[in-house]
Amino acid sequence: MLLPAGAAPDARLLLIGRALRAFTDGFVAILLPVYLLTLGLGKWEVGLISTATLLGSALATVAVGQWGHRFPQRRLLLAAAWLMAATGLLLAGLGGIGAFWPLLIVAFVGTMNPSSGDVSVFLPLEHARLAESAHGEARTFLFARYTFVGALCAATGSLATAIPQVLTDAGLAQLDALRLMFVAYGLTGVLIFVLYRALPDHRMHEQAASPEPLGPSRGIVIKLAALFSVDAFAGGLIVNTLLALWLFERFDLSLAAAGQFFFWAGLLSAGSQLAAPWVARHIGLINTMVFTHIPSSVCLVLAAFADSLPVALALLFLRSALSQMDVPTRSAFVMAVVTPAERAAAASFTAVPRSLAAAASPAIGGALFAAGWLALPLVACGLLKIAYDVALWRAFRKYEEPSS
Repeated sequence: MLLPAGAAPDARLLLIGRALRAFTDGFVAILLPVYLLTLGLGKWEVGLISTATLLGSALATVAVGQWGHRFPQRRLLLAAAWLMAATGLLLAGLGGIGAFWPLLIVAFVGTMNPSSGDVSVFLPLEHARLAESAHGEARTFLFARYTFVGALCAATGSLATAIPQVLTDAGLAQLDALRLMFVAYGLTGVLIFVLYRALPDHRMHEQAASPEPLGPSRGIVIKLAALFSVDAFAGGLIVNTLLALWLFERFDLSLAAAGQFFFWAGLLSAGSQLAAPWVARHIGLINTMVFTHIPSSVCLVLAAFADSLPVALALLFLRSALSQMDVPTRSAFVMAVVTPAERAAAASFTAVPRSLAAAASPAIGGALFAAGWLALPLVACGLLKIAYDVALWRAFRKYEEPSS
C-alpha cells in the first residue's frame, strides 16, 4: 500500500491490518444475525448479543484510554489480535451447542463488530500509532488512507456473504458453512498478530513522550466527545438498515436494486475520503469537516421529500460523496490538538461516546418508521448533523491549523 510522503514505513503494516479487519467486519456484520438465528436463537436474543458486542467494545476502548498508557502499544495490539482470533474460533465452536449465555459472554468480551464501521479496541491503538508515523499535512493524508482502506475493504467484505450459499449449494450444511466464516474471522486475527509482530517495539527507542492518560487536553477531548456523540446519534437515526427500509417503503425499491445502491454509495464514500486531505490542504481541517458535512445533510433532508426515486437516489449519492470526508480530517484533528502522550487516550474517549450514541438511536428511527413518519428520521438526522457542524465550527475554528 502506498504511503503519503513523510509517513513512517511501519504505517503500511497498520493499513494492511485495517484492511484485513475491515474485510472480515464487512461479512460478519451481515452474517452474525443469520448465524444466530440459524442456531435457533430468537430475535430478542440476537439483539442482546449485538448490544453486548457494542457495549463490550466501548468498555474495552475506555480501558485502553484509562490504563493503556501503562503498557507498550505494540503489546496491546498483539493482545487485541489474539482476542480477535479467540472470538472467531469460540463463536464457531459454540455453534455446535447453540447456547445463548456462552455466546453472549464471547460477544461481550470479544472483538466481534455488528456494524461495518470500526468500533473495536483496535481503533484507538492504531490511531495513536498512525499519529506517531506522520506529522502535519502528511498525518491527514495518512488518516485518509486508513479510513479509505477500511471503507473499501468493508464494502468488498460484504460480497463474501455469498460464500456460505456457495458452500451450501456444494452440499455443506448451512450451519457448518456459516461456522467456517467465523473460523475465517479467527484466522484473520492470527494473521494480524503475525503482521503486528513486525511493528517496532517502542520500548526499544527513546520517545518524545510516553503514553499517558488525559491531562492537559482533557477539556478539549471532552468537548469533542460531546459534539461527536451528537453526530453519531443523528447518524444512528438513519443507519443503512433503516435507509434501506425507507427506500423499500417510500419507493418500493427491490432488494437487488437496494444492494446495488449501497455498493455504489459505499464506493463514493470511500473515494471521498481520499479527496479529504486535498480539500483540507486548501481550507483547513475544521472547514473541511464542517463545509462538506452541511451540504450532505441538506441532501438528506431534501431526499426525504423527493417525489421520485431518481431524484432521491441522486441526492443520496451526492450525500455519500460528501458525508464521510470528515472522517479522516476528524481523526487527524483529534490527534493534532492533544499532546502526543495523550493520543491513545484521546482516541478512546472520543470513540466510545460515538459508539454508545450511535447504538441508542436506531431504535428511535425504527419506531418513527413504524408510526408511519417515514420522512422524520431523515429530517431529524440532517438537522441534528447541521447543528453539530455549526457548534463544532464555532468551538474549534480557533485551533486551525495544527502543524504537528
